[in-house]
Amino acid sequence: MKRLLLLIIPAAVFSACSKKPEVSYVERKSVLEDTMKDEKSSSRSAYAGFAENEFRLGVQSYYRGQFNESIRVFEQALSHLPGENMVLDWLGKAYYRSGEEGSALQQWNYAISQGYGGILLQNRVEIVRDRRITEKQYGYMQSYTESGSIPFTNKGSLIYSQPVAALPLSDGSLYVLAYGTNELLHFSVNGDVLERNRGPLNGFDRPLDIIRLSSGKLLVSEMAGDRLALLEPDGSFIRYIGKTGINVGEMVGPQYLAEDSYGNIYVTDGGNNRVDVFDSEGKGLFYFGAQTSVFEGFGLPTGIAVRNDIVYVADRIRGGIYMFDRFGNYIGVLVRDETLRKPEGMKAWGDDSFVITDVVTNEEGISKSVVYAVDAASGAVHEIASSGHAPSKLTSAVSDANGNLIVTDFMANEVCIMSGVDELVGGLFVQIERVIADSFPKVILEIRVENRKRQQIVGLQKANFIITEQHHAVNDVNFIGAANYNDFADITFVIDRSMSMKQYEEQLNHAVREIAASMGAKGSITVISAGGEPVLEGSGSSENYVSFSYKNLKAPYSEVVSLDRALRLGANDLINRERKRGIIFLTAGKSTQNSFTKYSLSDIANYLNNNSISLSTINLSDGALDDAITYLTENTTGKHYYVYRPEGISEVIDDIVSLPSGLYQIEYTSSMLTDYGRRYLPVEVETYLLNRSGRDETGYFAPLE
Repeated sequence: MKRLLLLIIPAAVFSACSKKPEVSYVERKSVLEDTMKDEKSSSRSAYAGFAENEFRLGVQSYYRGQFNESIRVFEQALSHLPGENMVLDWLGKAYYRSGEEGSALQQWNYAISQGYGGILLQNRVEIVRDRRITEKQYGYMQSYTESGSIPFTNKGSLIYSQPVAALPLSDGSLYVLAYGTNELLHFSVNGDVLERNRGPLNGFDRPLDIIRLSSGKLLVSEMAGDRLALLEPDGSFIRYIGKTGINVGEMVGPQYLAEDSYGNIYVTDGGNNRVDVFDSEGKGLFYFGAQTSVFEGFGLPTGIAVRNDIVYVADRIRGGIYMFDRFGNYIGVLVRDETLRKPEGMKAWGDDSFVITDVVTNEEGISKSVVYAVDAASGAVHEIASSGHAPSKLTSAVSDANGNLIVTDFMANEVCIMSGVDELVGGLFVQIERVIADSFPKVILEIRVENRKRQQIVGLQKANFIITEQHHAVNDVNFIGAANYNDFADITFVIDRSMSMKQYEEQLNHAVREIAASMGAKGSITVISAGGEPVLEGSGSSENYVSFSYKNLKAPYSEVVSLDRALRLGANDLINRERKRGIIFLTAGKSTQNSFTKYSLSDIANYLNNNSISLSTINLSDGALDDAITYLTENTTGKHYYVYRPEGISEVIDDIVSLPSGLYQIEYTSSMLTDYGRRYLPVEVETYLLNRSGRDETGYFAPLE
């Protein structure tokens, strides 16, 4: 299966960005290039010479992460050659990375109006424009369709049989439970088998569901074995939980699994028609689901999920979803009886929903298996995916690290990867963020791969990329690695110096010291004070800040806090640091009246997002954060923390490190002639993932000789 990825890509790829652009950067002779060769037009050549020099400086500044400087010199180049499309394109890219997306779109649209860039540039404009619409405007629901699958055979050899549940991992790979072949398989993002696990010596006995516990261990229910198998994170067997019977801690036909925030384990027990509950050590605690004065009792419990320590249970006979507290006390109905027909697996989805598989029958009596999204607040049910009308039985659906739904089809013997319809049609958003050519002809590309909603695409490998120069394959391609595997981050503390912070000085000391200590010797820390003027207080190893004191800050308290410039300064510092990086804003929760005078909230959020910098907020007070701070945190992949929360705040670093990163480094040997370092050298990359693809083209300069 090592070539599965390329074999299943259709000749006519769905993605517009995978097509050859109508006018590529390479094929189109720009005014800049033409006039540099026209020695007879001396005045025009002089202007072109100035423009050429500015253009080269702009490209170099861009790859150094100096986006404001690159904007300045690209604009100077345009002053010599107004309307030059290649410069307009690069100016747009510099504006985009600087967070000024409106200005970027203006430059790109101007170039497009002059016939430049073709479908590739048009697709980039469409994606950036659509991203400027908030998620609420997109709508809560969208439809999913199959973008690929993991077949059960390969060249006549059986890979698995009767897939029943999947567990996606943060690196883009996934575990799949095969009921028919009694095994746990580990697949790469491309569908290659990485490992097979048949359990302990006596093997799995009809495994049906799998979850990852808060401890990191895996838990598998064995329906025929009347037990749960506890596994290490790598899948190796530890021990069994439970046994056959009707008493507490015993089961008959365990099915679906869930865990609450206390580590308690919930199992739908089909044979005993109840939910069994175990503690984090596997000791039986109690069971629930019998008829009471307020609850009719289960008909047949199937799917189960926990959100905010409320236990939600689907019933195959009654066709509803019911709510219980973590002690098994009935709370109420989420989805009314007979809304569902034959619900199976149910998992938490997003921030406030569930996905559940079911069967529906139309007026002609034709049945199909579907995936529903269920709103956890209202109980509204919405169909988001379907297997069609072919014989099928969907048993589980779960979201993966790349924003897809992984759906197991028990009857059709298939693991389906389903993507949003707009994602499949629009393709991947691929950007060559940086070209490192210091050791030319060895060239290193830093390539970021995202979906249309800015979600990072993780788990890609060498086979997912095709690198070309002027549409000819390059030599000696070497996949260096993926930033997603980084296990440490560089951090910038932005410290609020408003007058309200005076009463939280000890809380500030506590927060910085705890976070610095949690980093150990991994990563660096920079401290910036956000006062009337932002002040760089210092930078160095995280170990230098375990004894931090607010008394050493140079910036005075201020009635006005230039938070926009402080955050911007913090981001500037992180651009060229570790690929896992984040700003931690320490505040009393309120921004001042003039906190965002130079840069708007959206510009700050765009700047952070377009350079993959998260913003986390630590509230040193017990009051609510104001709207501006909340907006920035929630729109930059960050989280809110209270300084004295019971579990501490050291996990803020783990949260930043665990954020997915779709940045990849690939090295190759160029065969281009450099003209002693004066020639603009083009490079193209295409990225494929199952039936989705994306493309980018850019260029660079080799060192001057």
